[in-house]
Amino acid sequence: MAKGGFRGGGYSGGGMNKNMIKQAQKMQADMLKMQEELEEKTYEAQSGGGAVTATVNGKHELLSLTIEQDVVDPEDVEMLQDLVMAAVNEAMRTADASANETMSKLTGGLNLGF
Repeated sequence: MAKGGFRGGGYSGGGMNKNMIKQAQKMQADMLKMQEELEEKTYEAQSGGGAVTATVNGKHELLSLTIEQDVVDPEDVEMLQDLVMAAVNEAMRTADASANETMSKLTGGLNLGF
């Protein structure tokens, strides 16, 4: 056996102490609570100068969609489709940005893929 090898017992290199474990558990609990709060928040975005308004929640569910009557043109359905997609996508991006910013504050800037 090589000198200085592992002999069992007493090896503590790289381990986590009880305080570190408690801190990690608290951070995990805080993150779960924050994630639940983010899922309940609503985010709104508009397109076409306010002609279309989309509201989503943090779970990326479309909660409401408002379309001003004057933007509904049977001759130009594609424009209305584009406005709806733009409003919904922007609301989703806003929800994501809010989640990333909030989680970044909690994790101190660690990149955890939120």
